[in-house]
Amino acid sequence: MTGARRVKVTSPQTRIALARGRRSDRRSLPLPGPADPELARRVFAAQRRTALRTTVLLAAVLFGTSGTIAALPVLDRLRVGGVPVSWLLLAAATYPLLLLIAAAHVRTAERTEEAERGGTGPGERDGGGA
Repeated sequence: MTGARRVKVTSPQTRIALARGRRSDRRSLPLPGPADPELARRVFAAQRRTALRTTVLLAAVLFGTSGTIAALPVLDRLRVGGVPVSWLLLAAATYPLLLLIAAAHVRTAERTEEAERGGTGPGERDGGGA
């Protein structure tokens, strides 16, 4: 069979992964850096501050809930529909609050990245409204 030879096309990440499998030493290969390192540093620092605030808030909710239940043993004796109020506090208040904190964190991180880039909002980028 004669003719043109087939060429395998792969992404840079695939080439790195394939090269890793053939190498005798297992050191990490350098990955391409961000296009704007200074922007990446600013975004990372701002998102790290957001993560720290979120972690403190999560700890306050979790330890606060535990502390409240420990400080008020009457919550174990009070029952609503046969279920102790302390359990309801954990299930019906804590988990939805944790979900709201997580959603707020993601939203804040995305807004921080957009603000640091100096870009427009997600709906304005393609010309559409939000």
